Amino acid sequence: MPAQTDDLDPAEERRAFALQDYAALGDGRSVALLAPDGAVAWWCVPNIDSAPLFDTLLDPDAGGSFVFQPADPFSAERRYREDSNVLDTTFTCASGVARVTESMNSTLAGRLPWCELARRVEVVSGSVRMRAKLVFGTRGDEVSPWLQPNPNGCIFHVGPVLGLFRATPNMAILREEDRTIVAEGTLHAGERGLVAIVAGEDEPLGVPPTADMDARIDLSDEAWRSWAHGLRYDGPHRESVRRSALMLKLLLFSPSGAIAAAATTSLPERIGGPKNYDYRYAWIRDASYTLAAFLRLGVIPESKAAFTWLIHRLGETGAKVCYRLDGAPVPPVREIDLPGYGGSRPVVTGNLAADQHQHGIYGDIFEAASLFVGAGNVLDGPSGFVLSRLADECADRWRQKDAGMWELQDPQHYTMSKVSCWQALARAVELAEAGHIPSSCVPRWSRERDRVAAWVDEHCWSERKRAYTFHAGTERLDASLALAARFGFERPERLSSTLDAIRRELGTGPHLWSRGPWLHRYSGAEKEEGAFLACTFWLAEAYAELGRRDEAVALMDEALAALPSGVGVLAEMVDPKTGDFLGNLPQGLSHLALIHAAISLDGGIRRGGDGRG
Repeated sequence: MPAQTDDLDPAEERRAFALQDYAALGDGRSVALLAPDGAVAWWCVPNIDSAPLFDTLLDPDAGGSFVFQPADPFSAERRYREDSNVLDTTFTCASGVARVTESMNSTLAGRLPWCELARRVEVVSGSVRMRAKLVFGTRGDEVSPWLQPNPNGCIFHVGPVLGLFRATPNMAILREEDRTIVAEGTLHAGERGLVAIVAGEDEPLGVPPTADMDARIDLSDEAWRSWAHGLRYDGPHRESVRRSALMLKLLLFSPSGAIAAAATTSLPERIGGPKNYDYRYAWIRDASYTLAAFLRLGVIPESKAAFTWLIHRLGETGAKVCYRLDGAPVPPVREIDLPGYGGSRPVVTGNLAADQHQHGIYGDIFEAASLFVGAGNVLDGPSGFVLSRLADECADRWRQKDAGMWELQDPQHYTMSKVSCWQALARAVELAEAGHIPSSCVPRWSRERDRVAAWVDEHCWSERKRAYTFHAGTERLDASLALAARFGFERPERLSSTLDAIRRELGTGPHLWSRGPWLHRYSGAEKEEGAFLACTFWLAEAYAELGRRDEAVALMDEALAALPSGVGVLAEMVDPKTGDFLGNLPQGLSHLALIHAAISLDGGIRRGGDGRG
C-alpha cells in the first residue's frame, strides 16, 4: 500500500480502500474487518448481527475505528498465517520494521465468554514508534459513546456494549477523552507490545492480563491450524480451497450452529446504487451449501451443527427463507442514517427475504439431508418426520409462483425453483427408500417429482436459445441453472446446452466492459449490479459434472487468476470494469462455490459417498 503521509497523526487520515483490501478476523461469534493501514473498520459486538462497535466502512468521516499503525510514514504487507485466520502485517518505516500479529482470540477449548481482539507488535529491526487510536462511532447518531475512568482500565460504553482498552506498559495511554483513546510507544528491535479490546453486551466483563491475551494469539493460531489439519482435500487449487474453508468457519455462529451469509451489511452491488442489503443472517440455502461443503471436506462437527440448526428451524417455523443467528425472526428492513460505502445508500438492517417464499428451500434441505446420511451419519425420528412433512408441502406447492433464488419482488414460475422442487422430491424418495425418513408417501413424491420435470421441459425450455430460461414465458436466462448439474437434474444434454447459452449471454464479454470469466446472475442484471462470483464457479462445477473437464479447468484457472489481489477474502460480486469487489464480505456463497467447483474438478464426491474427501 502507499506510504502514510500524515506525520502528525496518521490515525486521523481516513483512507478509502477497495473491498478486496480488507482482511477478516473472527472467533465463532463476531467478525472484524481490517484495512491495510491497520484500521479495524467494521466490527459488530458481540455477534455478527449486532450493531457495529466500529463502522468506518460505512461512515468514513464520523464512524468508529481502532487503528494500530506506525506513527511515521510506512508501507505495509499482509498475509494470513498458513492454515490460520490469524493475520500478520509487516510495517516498514525509515527507522525500522515491525510485525503486527492480530487475532480475534479464542482458546483451544473454544470461544471465550467475551470478545477479545488482540494486536501484538514485534519490532524486527531498528525502532518503530507505534500508535493506537480508538474512536467510537455513534451508529448514525443512535447512541452516544462515553468513557469511564476505572482503576482496572479505560472503560468505554457504546449503547449496551461495555468494553475496555488494554495495553502493555510500553504502549502508554496519552489521551482518554470524549469518545477517543490514544496510546503510543517507541519499541526497539526484539521488543514486543500489545494493544487489545475486550468487550461484551449487558454483562459483567472479565479483564484478562495483557500477557494472557498475548499468549492467546498463539493459542488461537494453533487452534485454527488444528482445525484446518482436518480438511481432507489435496486436489486442484488446494490453498484456495483451504482459505475458503477458513473463511466459512468465520461465518459459523458457534452458539447456535447457524451460518451467516456474510459478515457485513449494505456494501453495494454497484457503487452509488441502491442495491444494498443486510446479509448478517442465516439463510437456509447458505447453511445447506455450507453443510455440503464441510461434508465434502470431511468436517463432521460443523456439518452436524449446521444440519441440526437447519432441521430445528424448519421444524419450528416451516419453510422460512432466513433467520437471525439465534433462530429468531429477521427484523423488518430499517434504514440507518450513514453515508454508506462509497456514498452508496441506503444503509440498512433487516432483510425483506424473511417474508418471502422460495421453493429452493425444499431442495436445499433435502440435499443437505441426503449428503448428511450419505456421509455415514444418521437422522433421528423427529428430524425424519420434519423432512417427510416438508416433502408433502413441496408436493403441494411446486405449481405455485415464488420469489426465486434471487429473492425478486416479481413472483414467477422460476425454472430454478421448479428444479429445486424436483431435487427435493427426488432426494425424499431416496431417503425414504433407504429407511431414513417415513416412507408412506413415496408413491406420491415419485409422481410429483416426474410431473415437475415434465413441467420444466414443457414450459421453461427455449428451442430458439437451446436453453432452460429464467422462468416460464420468457427468453431471459438465469446463471443459477448451472447448479442443476450438481443436483442431478436428469436432462444432461439440455443442461449442457444451457451452460453454453449462459456463458454466451451472461458473460462479461466485449459487449460489456472487458473480457473475462465473470457472469451476471440473470439477463438484465448487468445494468444494475456487478458480476456474481459464485455463478462463475457454479459454471465451472457444472462443466466438470457434465464431463466437460477441459472447459471446467480453463474457467476455474481463469477465474482464480482474475480475482483482485488481496488476502483471500471473497466478496459477493466483482465490477467487470474496474476489477474491484462489490457487495458484502466475507461472502459465504462465493467461498462455497469455489470449494464445490474445485472438488468437482478433483472428481467430486457423489451423492451417497463417504464425505471424506
